[in-house]
Amino acid sequence: MSKPVVAIVGRPNVGKSTLFNVLAGERISIVQDTPGVTRDRIYAEVNWLNRMFTLIDTGGIEPESSDIILSQMREQAQTAIDTADVILFITDVRQGLVDADSKVADMLRRSRKPVVLVVNKVDSFEKFMPDVYEFYNLGIGEPIPISSSSKLGIGDLLDEVVKHFPQELEEEQEDSRPKVAVVGKPNVGKSSLINRLLGEERVIVSDIAGTTRDAIDTEVIWKDREYIFIDTAGLRRKSKVKEELERFSIIRAVTAVERADVVVIVIDATEGVTEQDAKIAGIAHERGKGIIIAVNKWDAIEKNDKTIYKHTERIRQILSFMPYAEILFISAKTGQRTHKLFDMIDVVLENNAMRVATGVLNEIMTEAVAMQQPPSDKGKRLKLYYITQVAVKPPTFVIFVNDKELMHFSYTRYLENRIRDAFGFQGTSLKFIIRERKGD
Repeated sequence: MSKPVVAIVGRPNVGKSTLFNVLAGERISIVQDTPGVTRDRIYAEVNWLNRMFTLIDTGGIEPESSDIILSQMREQAQTAIDTADVILFITDVRQGLVDADSKVADMLRRSRKPVVLVVNKVDSFEKFMPDVYEFYNLGIGEPIPISSSSKLGIGDLLDEVVKHFPQELEEEQEDSRPKVAVVGKPNVGKSSLINRLLGEERVIVSDIAGTTRDAIDTEVIWKDREYIFIDTAGLRRKSKVKEELERFSIIRAVTAVERADVVVIVIDATEGVTEQDAKIAGIAHERGKGIIIAVNKWDAIEKNDKTIYKHTERIRQILSFMPYAEILFISAKTGQRTHKLFDMIDVVLENNAMRVATGVLNEIMTEAVAMQQPPSDKGKRLKLYYITQVAVKPPTFVIFVNDKELMHFSYTRYLENRIRDAFGFQGTSLKFIIRERKGD
């Protein structure tokens, strides 16, 4: 079941970022500390009453004039409409109702998406409630008064948000077809790749409306197996501001990755791997998805016998936090190696869902410990008692030890490498949870 997506929309200085940080709580630091993941706090995981959802901040607008405010707010609202299950529309009780609020409210009303109207900076309910009622005039439902800075009314707000989530156990369980998100910067050839996969094989194609996102999901049949390709390029918006465009493409990547089993990160061979590619890759890595890096426009590169090696080295260097990712050099334009993508998707799907027997895991661990002593500190040595796999997608292992503090990251990585030596696990991250157990 993919997590619902909640987007925050509103004018500058109404308190979007403050609300975002309050709702994200401590989790935001996890997002920040993950290598390759965007540093500018665009999204976070939030849990309320055991309902997990992805929160997106569409902010970052610092316009110079009211015209730019309006055009950028419209664009921001449109991005939220395209990608979110629920939209949080933030207004400011102290500035009151302004024209830009009304215009965005019109767009949101027409979207037919659930909108929760939030009136921020209500530090005293007694004092400001008469001003809150003015926001009924927007015609998008009951305004919910909150104060982000004082953390007032946040529980009521979240109660309202989760009411709008789709019922669990619905469409996701019924549809067991593998979902493949094609993500990457604008103009790297995402749409061309999907068109090539469709056209070349003369497959049966039907455009099915994206379940909750209004993205176009495309059904592709290859060797009697059905796949759903999620095309983020179909949601492209014009934007004069490069940073905003980058932000929007990352927002779209987050929502596409959330729904996918395998993520194909498309990189432009003529540009090489960039910082934005690393951000998008980091999102997929953090979510534990199967990952394939498709280096497109390979036909446009002058090659010798070392070209593939040099490009691979560069990708591995910049995306060093995901050495397991599969790399494929393709040309959507000529069709070079594009058919190999399906074989690779199948392998990655299998690895992402692979289970390893507990007995075998413990044999690998015992052998690894014999070959390389666990670390020690101040005379106390790390002891590893037991390892077991507790989940798939991504494969997740629990290791029981005598002292968690002694389990250095490097030793966990060493054990991961031994497990990969035995089982491959190409194209998928592995997750390790370290638990303490008092032993002898």
